[in-house]
Amino acid sequence: MGVTFETVTRDTIEEVWRMQIEAFSDLLKTYRDYEISPGAEPFEKVLARFEQPGTTYYFILAENRRVGCIRIIDKKDGSRKRISPLWIMKEFRNKGYAYEAIREAERIYGAHHWCLDTILQEKGNLHLYEKAGYHQTGKTERINDGMDIVFYEKD
Repeated sequence: MGVTFETVTRDTIEEVWRMQIEAFSDLLKTYRDYEISPGAEPFEKVLARFEQPGTTYYFILAENRRVGCIRIIDKKDGSRKRISPLWIMKEFRNKGYAYEAIREAERIYGAHHWCLDTILQEKGNLHLYEKAGYHQTGKTERINDGMDIVFYEKD
């Protein structure tokens, strides 16, 4: 199977934003986390993130299509590399593409010293990250009555 990456440019960052809004719409409806959900972010916030030093966005390619996106933060200063966010479009989910995208990121950036976070109540996300070798740090953050963020690391 496998996936490949296509680097997002300033000319394609608006497509990333549109994909992100669509990909996170169901989670936004479920958890109503309008302050932090990628499904509620204005374009300007995504653009500002794109322009941050050490940030690279990639389209995830499979089936000759852009099936999702991943953002990698690598400050190259000894701090942990970070995945935030990662998504697969609804019609391409449950095919292993998110797992393959994590593997591709680790192939490019190295397999050690990573971190990420996800919604504790999303058991599929927890399974994905644990399958990829990440472990919970023990830190969680309550967002609202039905949603918590759980933090992961991979050494």
